[in-house]
Amino acid sequence: MSDFNTANQLLAQARALVPALRARQTEAAALARLPDATIADMQRSGFFKIMQPARYGGFELSPQCFFDVQQTLAEGCMSTAWVLGVVAIHNWQLGMFDDRAQQEVWGEDNSALISSSYMPVGKVERVDGGYLLSGHWGFSSGSKHCQWAFLGGMVAPANEGDAPDYRTFLVPLADYEIVDNWAVSGLQATGSNDIVIREPVFVPEHRTHRSADGFSGDNPGCAVNTSPLFRLPFGQIFTRAVACSSIGALLGVVNSYVDVNRDRVGLNDGARAASDPNVQMALANAVAAVAECRAMLKDDLAYFLGTAQAGQSPAIEQRIQRRFHAANISRKCADAVNELFIACGAQGIFCGHPLNRAWLDINAGRQHVANNPFKYGRNLGATLLGQANSDFFL
Repeated sequence: MSDFNTANQLLAQARALVPALRARQTEAAALARLPDATIADMQRSGFFKIMQPARYGGFELSPQCFFDVQQTLAEGCMSTAWVLGVVAIHNWQLGMFDDRAQQEVWGEDNSALISSSYMPVGKVERVDGGYLLSGHWGFSSGSKHCQWAFLGGMVAPANEGDAPDYRTFLVPLADYEIVDNWAVSGLQATGSNDIVIREPVFVPEHRTHRSADGFSGDNPGCAVNTSPLFRLPFGQIFTRAVACSSIGALLGVVNSYVDVNRDRVGLNDGARAASDPNVQMALANAVAAVAECRAMLKDDLAYFLGTAQAGQSPAIEQRIQRRFHAANISRKCADAVNELFIACGAQGIFCGHPLNRAWLDINAGRQHVANNPFKYGRNLGATLLGQANSDFFL
């Protein structure tokens, strides 16, 4: 089957799953994680394999296909799309690791999943053959569905005067504890629990991934996974994985908003909502936000994939500008859904209202550190004015 046909089939399966995801939202929120049936549906449909290396049963399809599927699922449940975005992107990142790490995770089961917390809070000690790692990390989405975790830490420089080396450490479930503490107002079903390693565990060198390699595209895994896919800048793809579910969730709100308000009449004044200029403008702005975010995403992904296919490194100026694009997605979607929420009237505060959960979820997603546009916007503005770049997760 061609990549085009595979992508279309995946997208059709995602579209077919939307009603079930919408029906499971209440159950998922109560569980504070995705229902097992949802994970089984996504495994069966092959969604986790979209960017996984073909050597381990993956499809090695384009990031555009992946984000199209993610946005479609978000129309039914943003928490589901968020977990897919984070966890499935790890299957792509593992393809950048030394093949020995890939073999350890997928050698016996190529459906094994990986959660993460990239915050660089791990305590790292360099030892013969690798590192000792311990610490307490937060916000590990989908952790209860995964058998491994990517955890962040700074490796002290080997030589005095050198910069610290940020790395992702790959750790098996047996070596860490999941702290069940996910009690939040939005994205309740993502199960983004804490992860703790109380006593130092050994992580061999081959189970680490250097941030510098993720930036340059010169990854150890490229020796065996030769597709340009595995030379894409890690920082540019992962940040979109935590942004793009907002686009699909907003589109889902737009669709339900039209259904709810087409014939709605105000209880106090008897006026038709469809004739209210505020309702009309809020809806128009939301539709425009979806279109703008999708167009920007498509252009950014085409740029990065094009440079990888040409064997080139993306220009730093382009990295900085397009990193701001990614961070701006959540702001645009949050602004749009907030305007819809205000225009929909008091009914929107009820938990069962079609707008309410997406309103909470989109605003929760906006709080992710990667989705704060001000830091990246200031950096873009500063570099345009001749100041030094302050962001290296590009």
